[in-house]
Amino acid sequence: MFKSIPIIAITLFVTLGNAQRHIPLDTTHLEVNAQSYLLETYKGKEAIYLKGGSIRLKNEVFLNGTIEYDIYLKKVQGFPGVYFRVDGDNAEHFYVRPHQSGNPDANQAAPVVNGISPWQLYFGPKYSFPYEYKYDDWTHVKVVVNDNRAQVFLDYQEEPNLSWELFHTPKEGGISITGGNNQALHIANISIDNDAVELKNFNPGKRKPIDGLIQHWEVSDKFEEQLLQDYGSLKTVIDNRSWGKRISVEEGVAANISRQVKLRDQEPRNTVFAKINIDSSKDQTKLFDFGYSDRVVVILNGQPIYKGNNKYRSRDYRYLGTIGLFDAVYLNLKKGKNTLLLAVSEDFGGWLVTGKFSDTKGIQIK
Repeated sequence: MFKSIPIIAITLFVTLGNAQRHIPLDTTHLEVNAQSYLLETYKGKEAIYLKGGSIRLKNEVFLNGTIEYDIYLKKVQGFPGVYFRVDGDNAEHFYVRPHQSGNPDANQAAPVVNGISPWQLYFGPKYSFPYEYKYDDWTHVKVVVNDNRAQVFLDYQEEPNLSWELFHTPKEGGISITGGNNQALHIANISIDNDAVELKNFNPGKRKPIDGLIQHWEVSDKFEEQLLQDYGSLKTVIDNRSWGKRISVEEGVAANISRQVKLRDQEPRNTVFAKINIDSSKDQTKLFDFGYSDRVVVILNGQPIYKGNNKYRSRDYRYLGTIGLFDAVYLNLKKGKNTLLLAVSEDFGGWLVTGKFSDTKGIQIK
């Protein structure tokens, strides 16, 4: 009888070990892409001190399960978090903003779409929650993923801090964990459990859609933003574009250009035209409410009529540049077909466009 106890214990240990894998902090198990890093014991834990980069978990293919790690936060601007189901330039992402402790945007769930994290679209209580961070102890992060749903639990909370529906079709991919940009942070106790998929009281937030939005836009190929500065050659810029890609409104708020156009590739261009055609029953003026990210030039029937800047911190140090119907322009429509182009330029945070006509009498959108 006593001889069987060690066998049972070993069997139990192996079973648990296979379910929850603790990832050693070494270059055999981690691929480090950072300005610098240091492996050291910190505040009682074996940790990696990571500056300006990320660590990829080698040989980890993740679809469903639980990801856990500890991070020692500083009260400085940074965005430490975890990317999962990483597939090329697409991924799911959760990160914290330690410098926004206690604020509604103290953290963020968002996708990565063709290399862009469009948090300027996916904002508000559906994708963030207020949380008071500590700066004198470790913060524990636990993310549970099950098919198209996810939850996050901070500091061993029994109930989830956030439940959200994921943004991409479920597909297995890699895992990467980031530190605090140029503000280096310690990370410890990384573990993966592919069998722990149970969600608790899954109750995702809801967001009220904007009524009456233009649902679809046609987008052009990319071109250099500086070409818009010479208005005399604007017709040539328009004529040289290729078309055929289409984007649709997401979240009932805006259309995501990065769904169809990759911003960062071998062609360092950051601007596209988003186009709609308007059939007007007569010569008339209509108010067009719209939003964009990051910058825009509005062009009606080949003539520029508006220029705006909505980028992050463009108006004050806390301005986020989130998308909404915050701008408007009066369109002098001619009878028949009118072409409306929004030249939308992007830096980061979301390549977005949206718009509506509150009064659609006498016009048709195509």
